[in-house]
Amino acid sequence: MRSDKIRVARIGAAHGIRGEVRLWPFTQDPMDVASYGPLETEDGARTFEIEALRPGKDFLVARLVGVSDRSAAEELTNVELFVPRERLPEIEEADTYYHADLLGLSAVTADGAVLGTVTAIHNFGAGDIIEITPATGAVLMLSFTEAAVPEIDLAARRIVVVPPAESE
Repeated sequence: MRSDKIRVARIGAAHGIRGEVRLWPFTQDPMDVASYGPLETEDGARTFEIEALRPGKDFLVARLVGVSDRSAAEELTNVELFVPRERLPEIEEADTYYHADLLGLSAVTADGAVLGTVTAIHNFGAGDIIEITPATGAVLMLSFTEAAVPEIDLAARRIVVVPPAESE
């Protein structure tokens, strides 16, 4: 089940007093977030246009149309921004995926044992981490590498995972 909207950024804290915000992009090239047209909330109730964008320290600084003071910027903290899928480029590289397409996939071992469901993809600076939530027990977090996730089958809605004890 493909999502018709892809999350491309999250608004962080206000930056300065003139209404700028910190912006955390989820695009391969961070500056691309400004090239997809108006950004919207997941429910489509609010839209935002990026008027200006510049690099900050570990984030981008964005000026959004209609946000002109710190108070208005503070109200947007943690708002997730989405783009309709049709505005994004088609993926042409093998083994490249939109994170939204991986969420909800069943995670199984090579012999078919179900480990859980993919619930998130994180990146804390050292590469992507895939989060798998089992029906019971602790959440499993693995490096999203070919060694740990050797097979992704979007059509079958599953990934094959090599659990840490097996990959060492």
